[in-house]
Amino acid sequence: MLRYVTTRVLYMVPVLWLVVSVVFLLIHLVPGDPIQQMLGEGASAGDIEAARRAYGLDVPIGRQYLNYWKGVLHGDLGRSLRFDQPVTQIISQRYPWTLQLTVAAMIVALLISIPAGVRSARRRNRWDDRLLSFVSLLGLSFPNFALGPILILFFAIHLAMLPVSGSGTVAHLVLPAITLGGALAAILTRMVRTAMLEELSQDYIRTARAKGLSENVVVYKHALRNALVPVLTVVGLQFGALLAGAIVTETIFSWPGIGRLTVQSIGNRDYYLVQGCILVIGLTYVAVNFLTDLFYSLANPRIRQ
Repeated sequence: MLRYVTTRVLYMVPVLWLVVSVVFLLIHLVPGDPIQQMLGEGASAGDIEAARRAYGLDVPIGRQYLNYWKGVLHGDLGRSLRFDQPVTQIISQRYPWTLQLTVAAMIVALLISIPAGVRSARRRNRWDDRLLSFVSLLGLSFPNFALGPILILFFAIHLAMLPVSGSGTVAHLVLPAITLGGALAAILTRMVRTAMLEELSQDYIRTARAKGLSENVVVYKHALRNALVPVLTVVGLQFGALLAGAIVTETIFSWPGIGRLTVQSIGNRDYYLVQGCILVIGLTYVAVNFLTDLFYSLANPRIRQ
């Protein structure tokens, strides 16, 4: 197990280098002068040059790249051009909100997909199986930016059951979590159904039924436990995808997370803040993939071989 973990950590090194490098280069390839926008059109050439020197933008891009790496290794992602605060401080205030929304969306997806997938597998080729397959296909085809406004119109405006936007209470979390977790629930439902159909056809299931065990014990205690092993990989990979999807969802519901902060910083051409937001999302994705590999190897020891 130690050898496997060491190998995975070594694989992460070039990935982390690539993530940091791509984030740095992409931001610097965007046209426009952030200092000019920050100071305004009426700023003098001397003020622009002084500000550029203060933020380290007056040196060649190679030197900026080395300085950026030094800052990343020391936890210093620069200073926001817009808010005039350390980027690390701003992100640390917004990141927990994004994690809260992502975890809530994952819980919503699991609460929907596992019962639906099991039901669909047990009722294979019957009306409820076809209905669940149609609903899951519809969920896959429905993007967040379309589902969010529909939920707002129905539950917040028409029924007045939930707040339109904002944060602070559990009620504020319901609509964003459903919007973000809806597509994931559709994916996991199909995954759970496929895995359950495979497990229910195994010999040990027939043996368990021959022993006189109840159908619920056979399905939920034996088949479902083994069926969730491959689903675990998809859950881990999709958790990272939810972080990227949170950008749209947080913007729709004015959720104070890192996704909405990324959109705002792009509009303000706040280079350092954009770099920090994208870097944190990318590193979180890498970390989640690493933990998924680790948990999957624990659940299935053959992976380590």
